[in-house]
Amino acid sequence: MRELTYYVACSVDGFIAHTDGSHDGFSQDGDYFADLFATFPETMPSHLRDAMGVHGENRWFDTVLMGRKTYEIGLNEGVTSPYSHLKQYLFSRSIKESPDQNVELVSENVIELVNNLKQKPGKGIWLCGGANLATTLFTHRLIDQLILKLNPFLMGAGIPLFAGVIQQTALELTDKKVYDNGVLLLYYKLNCDR
Repeated sequence: MRELTYYVACSVDGFIAHTDGSHDGFSQDGDYFADLFATFPETMPSHLRDAMGVHGENRWFDTVLMGRKTYEIGLNEGVTSPYSHLKQYLFSRSIKESPDQNVELVSENVIELVNNLKQKPGKGIWLCGGANLATTLFTHRLIDQLILKLNPFLMGAGIPLFAGVIQQTALELTDKKVYDNGVLLLYYKLNCDR
């Protein structure tokens, strides 16, 4: 069975973006980005890959799941297919038609679709955001792993890692890396007994 990984940057106080969706405060360090994109090349948006010199094969993921607010960050910049090198799914009840033929819009049967994706052969599935989708998938025990890019700052308020109440869950730290800029890359398996 394919694993679903919630791979996302967050502040020390658990926010993935400011309330307006901006990312001020998150590390923009070149060495840090170079290492991240060498490890996770498929997480570099397609339109930036050449400019950033990211040409690696998909190592971890071949599928990406995006909530509406996460997708709209790129859409507001005119990017309709942010990860064309991956199979892309956009989860939204308010968007009525996909802005791009390469992005599959999902407005119902979310759990059934993700369950089916996990059963198919292939590489892992990347949940790149957002908080509402993460909460839904977590509640249905579909997230297998968290990989957090814990940035060394307190945001104070914003969009949380999970939007809503989730049940207390034990995590198993399986790997970690500390960057010179203070970012911690933390790999957690979710406890199966949650």
